[in-house]
Formats: sequence, C-alpha cells, structure tokens
Amino acid sequence: MSEYTVTRADLTEAIYREIGLSRTESAVLVESILDHIVSALVKGESVKLSGFGTFSVRDKRERMGRNPKTGREVPITKRRVLVFKPSNVLKERVNSALTGK
Repeated sequence: MSEYTVTRADLTEAIYREIGLSRTESAVLVESILDHIVSALVKGESVKLSGFGTFSVRDKRERMGRNPKTGREVPITKRRVLVFKPSNVLKERVNSALTGK
C-alpha cells in the first residue's frame, strides 16, 4: 500500500496537464470545487459525485463514553460527523486494481 497522499497541488497539476488551463486557472478551479462541496456540507446537504461516492453530514447525539485508560465514564458531546459512502463503481475499480484485473 502506498504512503502517497493526493494534494490540491496534485489535482491542480492534473487539470493543467489534461485540460490545458493555466496553473493559476487550474488552482482556482480546484479551490472553487472544494468550496462548493464544503458549503453544501456545512448547510447539511449531501454531495453526490457520480461514479465516486456521496459525502453527507450526520448528527450524533450526546452519549456516555468510557476513557479506555482509566475506565472512567465521560460524556461525549453531540456533534456533526462527515460520512463518505463510496459508489459501487469506485469499489469495483479499487478492488479490480487490487486483484490486477
């Protein structure tokens, strides 16, 4: 398994090479797309990228948890969590890459 992480700069460079926009325009495009995704998630909307997956926000209720080190009960405050559900297309591509098909 690779330790490589895809960064904004990598996405910008890919757009520059594949589409032919300038590096500046490519960077603006990447930032704009990410801003739209974040804005929708902040509003509580789901973001579906066809063939990739769906990002959504879930509200978690307050509950009691346990400190694993001390065993003492501690309250866990309510919060919002980001959830990603990959599409079947993405799952198939990742699994086929694993098996070498």
